[in-house]
Amino acid sequence: MFSSVSTDFSASIVVFLVALPLCIGVAAASGVNVALGIISGIVGGLIVGFLPGSNLQVSGPAAGLAVLVLEFVTEHGVGMLGPVVFISGILQMILGMLKLGRMFQSISLSVVQGMLAGIGVPLILSQIYALVDSKQLGTALKNMAGLPDLVSDVMGDRDKSAALMLGVMAVVICFMWKKVPAPLNKVPAPLVAVILGAGIAAIPGFGEVKKVSFGSMAEAIKFTGPSQLSHIFDPAILMMIVTFTVIASAESLFSAAAVDRMHSGPPTKYNAELFSQGVGNTICGLLGALPMTAVIVRSAANVQAGAKTKLSRILHGFWLLSFGLLLPGLLGLIPITILAGVLLQAGWKLFNPPAFAAMWKKDRGEGVVMFITTLAIVVTNLLDGVVAGLAIAIILTAMRMSHMTIRKTTDGDTARLELKGNVTFLRLPKLIDALEDISDLDRVFIDGRKISHLDMACRAQIEEFAESRRKAGAEVELELPGDPTVEKVDEVVVPDEPITEEIGTPVKETPQPEPVGAAYASEPAPAYQQHTAAGPAYGHGHVAHGSPYARQHQHAQQHQHNNQHPHAPQPTHQAHYGQQHNPQHNPQHHPQQHPHAPQHPNHQYGMGGQGPARPMHQQHQPQYNQHAQVHIPNQAHGPQHNGVPNGQPQGPHDGQQQMPPQGYAPPPGYGPQETPYQGTPMVQGYGPQGYQQPSQGGYWGPDDDWAVQQFGEGTRR
Repeated sequence: MFSSVSTDFSASIVVFLVALPLCIGVAAASGVNVALGIISGIVGGLIVGFLPGSNLQVSGPAAGLAVLVLEFVTEHGVGMLGPVVFISGILQMILGMLKLGRMFQSISLSVVQGMLAGIGVPLILSQIYALVDSKQLGTALKNMAGLPDLVSDVMGDRDKSAALMLGVMAVVICFMWKKVPAPLNKVPAPLVAVILGAGIAAIPGFGEVKKVSFGSMAEAIKFTGPSQLSHIFDPAILMMIVTFTVIASAESLFSAAAVDRMHSGPPTKYNAELFSQGVGNTICGLLGALPMTAVIVRSAANVQAGAKTKLSRILHGFWLLSFGLLLPGLLGLIPITILAGVLLQAGWKLFNPPAFAAMWKKDRGEGVVMFITTLAIVVTNLLDGVVAGLAIAIILTAMRMSHMTIRKTTDGDTARLELKGNVTFLRLPKLIDALEDISDLDRVFIDGRKISHLDMACRAQIEEFAESRRKAGAEVELELPGDPTVEKVDEVVVPDEPITEEIGTPVKETPQPEPVGAAYASEPAPAYQQHTAAGPAYGHGHVAHGSPYARQHQHAQQHQHNNQHPHAPQPTHQAHYGQQHNPQHNPQHHPQQHPHAPQHPNHQYGMGGQGPARPMHQQHQPQYNQHAQVHIPNQAHGPQHNGVPNGQPQGPHDGQQQMPPQGYAPPPGYGPQETPYQGTPMVQGYGPQGYQQPSQGGYWGPDDDWAVQQFGEGTRR
C-alpha cells in the first residue's frame, strides 16, 4: 500500500509538470485567458479524477479542440463558450447513461486517424504564426495561404527572429529529448523547453518576445447564467455543441483505448468514462472554462511514471490549483513562442504522416478514406470532415459487402444466368449489363438460388426484364429468393451438384421368420441394404461376421479361440455347410465382432443352392478393420489353414501382412479333410447355373464377372 502511494505521488509530480505547459499553451492557442486552461486542468484532476471509468487516464484541455475553440470565440465571443461546453457536458452524461460509450468504438479506424490528422494540420499551421509572435489569419487554408508573407515578415524583424529561435529550440527539445541519456530524459520535455526558454528570454538584450499574460483565476471565471443559455438555439451554436460533444467524446474514448494498452491494470469502463467526462465538461461550462477531454500525452506520462491508482491524477489537479493560486507570477515569464513550439510538436504527432503510408500499404481503400477525411477537415471544418469520412467509409464497406458473381451460360438460343452473393443496388449497373447481353435470346433461365441478399431495386429490375421478354414471346423462368414456388426448366437447368447414380438393381428380400434369442434386440437393426459390400480384390470377399451386412451363422463345430470377444453371441446347435443357420451363437464363435454391426435375423449363405442371393448396393464401402478376425465356416482355427496363415488374404497380395477388409470372408470353402472344388457347376444361391468355378482352390478369381455385374466390383475375388 505504501509503495503504491509513493509511486502515485511521484507520478503526480511528473503529470503536473507535463500538464502545466500544455494547459497554458492550449489556452493561448484557443485565444482565451491562460487561466481558463489551468481551470480545466484542475477540474480534470480534482473532479473527474475521483469519478469511475479509467483509473490512469488524465483529463484536461485538449490541443485537438484549440483550433475549433479559436474559431468559435472569434465569431461568438468568450462569453458563449461556457454555455456550449455546459450543454455538451450534459449530452455526454446522457450518452453515458444510455450506454452509448461503445458506439464511438464502432467508427472506422481510417476515419479516426484521418480525424486526428485533420486536427493536427490546422494546429500546426496556427502555431507556426505563434512561433514568430504573429497573429494567425483564421482558417487552415488562410493560414496556409499567408505563409509566404509570414516568411518575409520574419526576415526583416529582429524580435520575430528571436522568437523563431526560441520556438525552434522548443520544437527540437520536444522531438529529441528522448535520446538524452538517463536519468535526465525522465524530466518532461515541455518543462525543459519552458525553463530554458524563460531563462534565455530573460537575458538582457536578447530581444522582446511575447510572454504569457496571467492575472488571477478568480477574475478569469465567468459563470454561465440563464442569459447566456438563451442563445444556444442559434443554429451555428447548436452545430458547435454537437461538434464539441462528438469530438470530445471520441477523443476521450480513443485515448482510453490507447491507455489500456499501456498497462495491465483494470480496463476502462467506457460508459462510465463518458459520463465522467460529461460531468467534467458540465462543471467547466458553468465556470466558463475550456472544454476538456482525456489527453493521451498526460495519460501516457502518468502510466510511464509508474502510477497505480487514481491518486496520481487527483494530486496533479491539486498541484495545478496550488500553482495557480500561489505562483501565478511565474507564468508571466514564459514566452509564447515556447508554448507554440510545444503545441507544434503535439500537432505533428496528431498529423502522423507515416500513418498514411502504413494505411495505404495495408488497405488502399481505407487509405483513401483516411486521406479524404483529413482533407475535408482542413478544407471545411472538423465536423463536416468527419461526416464526409464516415460517408466514404460506409460506401466503401457497402461496396465490399455487396459482392456479386454473375455466371452466364449460353447454348444456341438458350441462356442461363446464375447469380450469387449480395445483389444490391450498388451492383445494379453490372446486373443490367448482364441482362442486356441475353435480351435477344428466346429462352432464359435466371437462377438466384444462391443469392444471399436481393434488394428491391435488383429484384424489380430482374422482374421487369422477365416481363418485357415474355411480352416479346421469349420463355423466361425465374428462381429468386422469397418466391413461394420455384419452376424448373429442364432444357436449361444445369445441376449445381453432380448426380450420383446407384449401381446395381436391388433385389427384394424374401420375408424370413422372426429370430429368437438373447442376441437380438426387440427393435430391427438399421437398413443394412443401404450399404455396399465392396473392396479390393482380395482372395476372400464374401460377407463376413461383424460387418454392417453380417448375419449370424451356425457352423458344424464350436471352435475355441485364444482371443475371444466377451460380448460375441454363442451358437446353440451345429449346422452343416450350405444349410440355413440359426441366429443364436456362442461367444466363442466370433472372436471379435464389430461393435456397431446391425444383426439381420435371417441370413443364408446361399451356397450350393441353399437360399436366395442377397442384394448389395454400390454407394458406401465399409472401412477395413485391421483388428477383425474373419471366421471361415467348418474350418479349424489355428496358425495355419491349408498352408495359408490364419486371417491372411490369398491371391494377388500374397506375402503381405494384410488383413481382409471388414465385412469380407472367403466363399464357401472346404474343411480340413475336404478336397477343393474343381470345376463343379454352380447352382442358384452363389452364381448362375453353368458357370464353372475356377480351379483356384475353391476361391473366386478375376473371371467371376457375373458377380461384378450383379453385386458390384467388391464381389470379385
